[in-house]
Amino acid sequence: MILSPHFLDVFGKELADEIAAKARSALLHAGESFIEPGAPVKAMPIVLSGLLKVSRVDDDGKALFLYYLGPDESCAMTFTCCMDQHVSEIQVVAEDDSELLLIPVEAMGDWLVRFPAWKAFVMRTVRERYNELLKTIDLIAFQNLDQRLVTYLKEKARAQGGSLVNLSHEKIAEELATSRVVISRLLKKLESDDKVLLFRNQIKLLEAL
Repeated sequence: MILSPHFLDVFGKELADEIAAKARSALLHAGESFIEPGAPVKAMPIVLSGLLKVSRVDDDGKALFLYYLGPDESCAMTFTCCMDQHVSEIQVVAEDDSELLLIPVEAMGDWLVRFPAWKAFVMRTVRERYNELLKTIDLIAFQNLDQRLVTYLKEKARAQGGSLVNLSHEKIAEELATSRVVISRLLKKLESDDKVLLFRNQIKLLEAL
């Protein structure tokens, strides 16, 4: 496997060579699952391109959105599951066609000891995902649903790198653990306030938002 020069800058040549030798690449199509709750975690993904959505799923199959993973990002939860040999407690699904670099579990512990750059990357990943989880908790605990919706749309637009969000009202309702009728009403209010434009399965965020 040939890694981009970016990995040489982040990890250094020796570790980059080991990653190239031991990791493998994988391609997920939009909507395809990387891992489901209860499944064993055998590798930690680093996103090379595309976008992954991480969610918590309850016993009834309802998913609560936690955070997105974009290029050069990884998932702290898969890392902890790998290291402790636990099954997954989360769902990871590709939002767009995504290319991943899969780090095998047997290499990660060894690299923590041998490579300060890998330890720094893991600790940064844990810190960033922890902050994302705190933001999600704050949204649920302290913000009204209309505020949560606005924050969700902004985060989705940021993750996709544009102001046009490709989502149905039903999908947003699932992500925010509410009903489609409520989401449609809140979106109509945002549209009447000239903050969004609504299309079929698309939402255009306007500057006023």
